Amino acid sequence: MATDSSGIIINEAAAKFLGLTYPLNKPLYRSNGGRQDISNSRTYHIIGVVKDFNFSSLRDVVSPMVLVMGQNTGALSVRVSANNIATVLSQIQQRWNQLSPNVKMNFSFMDQDFEASYLAEQRMGTIFIVFTSLAIIIACLGLFGLAAYAAEQRTKEIGIRKILGANVSTIAAMLSFDFIKLVLISILIALPAGWFLMNKWLQDFAYRESVQWWVLPLAGFVAILIAIITISFQAIRAAFANPVNSLRSE
Repeated sequence: MATDSSGIIINEAAAKFLGLTYPLNKPLYRSNGGRQDISNSRTYHIIGVVKDFNFSSLRDVVSPMVLVMGQNTGALSVRVSANNIATVLSQIQQRWNQLSPNVKMNFSFMDQDFEASYLAEQRMGTIFIVFTSLAIIIACLGLFGLAAYAAEQRTKEIGIRKILGANVSTIAAMLSFDFIKLVLISILIALPAGWFLMNKWLQDFAYRESVQWWVLPLAGFVAILIAIITISFQAIRAAFANPVNSLRSE
């Protein structure tokens, strides 16, 4: 209200910073410049305390804040319906031209302004997804090639095992186990490194979600599952091969 020209509203962080258990009606002074004393300051009184809210990036802790009633003719905030933005903007533009014909109207949408605050994180997330997908594809191609090579090298061994009574599942498990061991070793190396790097990155944010413990086993399980699916084709193919063909040259 207009009568609140000398009243101010502070947030909880400001009340804690000032050490005020009961802040209502307590005076605060704002310097007019020059001498730093009460005689050269404007006196305000606290008329309310609001809960802390984020008015800057989530990288920053909510700091003490003071809301002061004042005149500001440099900007206008308008709440509109999203149903017909183009028409509403056109009407606002017409009214603006009537009031300030020589001043160009520059505008932005609040949701886009908030989104722009974390544009770097969004781009980083997209880059990580793209490169992770490429890494998985390259790794799968490498595993597929190694599985094919291993099966070719052990063709005669597979034929002898089948003649001696080994079934398809036993042979497929034998061929897959060597690669699964390598995947497990890589997981043991990658999971602690990934956990450390993620926590290091999250430390840049004052408000953040911690990395849950179940994320690491889930990532390892998915990696093993992808490896098994990639290897199984070659392993099963080698296990179903006719042992007569593999031993014909012996």
